[in-house]
Amino acid sequence: MTSRWCLLSTLLLCAPAVSHAEDAAALWDKSCKNCHGPDGRAQTRMGQKESIPDMSRAAWQKAESDTELREVIANGSSHNPKMKAYKDRLTPEQMDALVRYIRTFKAKE
Repeated sequence: MTSRWCLLSTLLLCAPAVSHAEDAAALWDKSCKNCHGPDGRAQTRMGQKESIPDMSRAAWQKAESDTELREVIANGSSHNPKMKAYKDRLTPEQMDALVRYIRTFKAKE
């Protein structure tokens, strides 16, 4: 009986994390991928045209804080006016999920 409860509680604890990760990936695909690319490297037509930085680079990841990332998602970029504000389109939880998703990008160096 105890092992069943352990298994059930483990599954319940893990399920939301998987769901949030999948939600963030879907949100990225819908809202961000066209410019930033599927992997954050900005190897897209718009990424190249607008000189969007490669978010998978370790130096970029280190230079940008979570607070700064969330600020740009919420209010747009002061460096590139084509990066729109999403504060009226995304919930705070969705913006936080995108920040966590961006942190998963790793360069293939």
